[in-house]
Amino acid sequence: MAEKKVSEIPREVRLLYEKGHDALLRENYDYAVTLFNQVLAKEPTFFDGRKALRTAQFKKAGGSSFFKKAWSSASSSPLVVKAQIALRKDPGEALHVAEEILNTDPTNSAAHRIVVEAANAMSMPRTAVLSLDILVKNSPKDKALIIQFANFLAETGDNARAEKLLVDLSRSLPHDAEVSQALKDLSARNTLDEGGYDALASGEGSYRDILKNEKEAVSLEQQQRVQKTEDTAEKLIGEYEARLKKEPGNLRLLRSLAELFTQKKQFDRALQCYAQIKATDTGASDPTLDRAIAETKVRRFDHEIESLDPASPEYTERVAAINAEKAAFKIAECQKRVEKFPTDLAIRFEMGALYFEAGKIGEAIQEFQKAQSNPHKRIAAMNYLAQCFAKRRMFDLASKKLQEAIKEKPLFDDEKKDLIYNLGAVLESMGKKEDAVEQYKLIYEVDIGYKDVAAKVDAFYSGQG
Repeated sequence: MAEKKVSEIPREVRLLYEKGHDALLRENYDYAVTLFNQVLAKEPTFFDGRKALRTAQFKKAGGSSFFKKAWSSASSSPLVVKAQIALRKDPGEALHVAEEILNTDPTNSAAHRIVVEAANAMSMPRTAVLSLDILVKNSPKDKALIIQFANFLAETGDNARAEKLLVDLSRSLPHDAEVSQALKDLSARNTLDEGGYDALASGEGSYRDILKNEKEAVSLEQQQRVQKTEDTAEKLIGEYEARLKKEPGNLRLLRSLAELFTQKKQFDRALQCYAQIKATDTGASDPTLDRAIAETKVRRFDHEIESLDPASPEYTERVAAINAEKAAFKIAECQKRVEKFPTDLAIRFEMGALYFEAGKIGEAIQEFQKAQSNPHKRIAAMNYLAQCFAKRRMFDLASKKLQEAIKEKPLFDDEKKDLIYNLGAVLESMGKKEDAVEQYKLIYEVDIGYKDVAAKVDAFYSGQG
């Protein structure tokens, strides 16, 4: 399960999280720890909540003596055993028990090792990194621990820090084969990420599961670089096509070939490769394949526009026609997914956004009204709904919807700024200029560079003068 952001947790949990932060700022660490634990009991994958809990735990234990720490570690032993037993059947429960230990002993290595194992089982790499950071500080010469830390850092995208850890380790162990191999593996991973193939190898694409030879996977990943020259791409295409004659069932190879054809803007050949994969049992059940096919077709539309002569008298008309065709394709493709997964509100939200872009406001309203029931898309859907109402000049409905969304958004982040800005624009359209400026001023106070709020607020005060 993926780690959640603040915008992805339910409103009631966000309010608890905010209360915890207030307690932390007031240095009421016991209450902060209690609140953050309640947050994680409801949303165990909420990373910022766990990070905040870790801060509160360390603040709370700030004045602990050696004897208190020793007593805490000793008293935590039964809980460590309980967590280790829970790991086998319920990693979430193990994580909860480990936090009970860390509430009184935030540097407890046994508890942090349980957090790492549970987080790994629950696909929560950033949570694992939090604990591995502490474990490495506790045991700075533990080679296996450092390698594990580097691997998790790379998984979260922090390749620079991962590489530094391994380079430093290799300096202290210059002839260690395990460290050398770890550096090579990291280099291969970096190559994969730079080439844009990390999403495919992350587990979203089932084609990786069919590889019988892991060495072949690494070899292919090392060859895929974002800065391939035309000659290199041609060479790889030739090599892959030759290998496919000998290995016709190698779907990973076929998919790599499709990606190379797409890079070379040979979209028809790429789609032929995808069609071959789609015809297999594995490909037919791979949702990432549908997305790859759709993205390739969209790129073909974009390439068609790039190929037009801007000096041609028909240029503007042709661009408009191709963009209209592209929009129709994206809508049709999304409609198929809506029909296939009618209760998936995230797809409903995507459908609404496409309708909105196409100017189909009535259809967009229907989709966003459904999508706002998804707690992860609720605020964004409400924002879109308000814009739909505004386009229909239903400014009172737009204002009401935006105010409702703002109340449900405690954090003053970019999403909240956008809601407030849009409310200001709606109020302007209603002729309520002073009320509109009051909204813009809320943003001006914290982010003078946001959109054109500075110009709007300055113009207001200049007008008063």
